Amino acid sequence: MAPRRLKPDQITEMFRRFQAADPAPEGELDYVNPYTLLVAVVLSAQATDVGVNRATGPLFKFVDTPEKMVELGEAELISYIRTIGLYRMKARNVIALSQILIDRYGSEVPRDRAALEELPGVGRKTANVVLNIAFGEPTIAVDTHLFRLGNRTGLAPGKTPLEVELKLEKVVPPEYKRHAHHWLILHGRYVCKARKPECPRCLINDLCLFKEKTVSVP
Repeated sequence: MAPRRLKPDQITEMFRRFQAADPAPEGELDYVNPYTLLVAVVLSAQATDVGVNRATGPLFKFVDTPEKMVELGEAELISYIRTIGLYRMKARNVIALSQILIDRYGSEVPRDRAALEELPGVGRKTANVVLNIAFGEPTIAVDTHLFRLGNRTGLAPGKTPLEVELKLEKVVPPEYKRHAHHWLILHGRYVCKARKPECPRCLINDLCLFKEKTVSVP
C-alpha cells in the first residue's frame, strides 16, 4: 500500500505557516566564513550542534582559513575537538580537505556539489548544507529530522535520504525552497521529535498525515 502524501495545496500552506512563524531561519552551527562552516558541518556528523559549537568556539578564534588549519596540524586539532565523536577520523579529514582547498581551489570553498563531495568527510548532505547556508543555494539537506518528517507528515515519503531529498525538491514550492531545509530541521528538532512529537503545539497539526499524533505535551 502506497504511503499517503500531502496534496500540493497542503504543502504550500505548510511552508506558508513556517515562513510566517520564522521568516528567516538560520542553522545552529557557529561559523565565521564558508570555510569554517564547511569544517563545522564535517565535525557535526553523528554529533550535536551544541557539542560542535562548544569545540569550535575556541578553534575558530584562531583558525579560520585552510592555511591556518594545515599549520595547526592534526594533533593540535584533536586537542580542540576531542569532545566530539569520531574526532580522530574527523581531524584527519579536516586537515586533508584543507590541503585540497589550498592546492585545487585557491583556498576557497567551491560552490559546486560534485567538487564538495570529493573532499574527505564531505557527503551529499554536508555539501547541500554548505551550498545552502554559505551560498544561498536552494538545496535541501536530508538528515534524520528531515527523513523522519518527510515520511511522518506525508510531505515526501521515501525509503532512503536521497529518495526523500529528490521528492522534496519536486514538491516544495520554489518560493520556499531556500529556507525549507532549516524550517524542517528546526521543526523536527524541537516539535516533531522522534520519540514523542509534541503535536498539540505543532503549527501544521491539521495538515500532517501522521496517524499516531500525541494529545499532550510532555
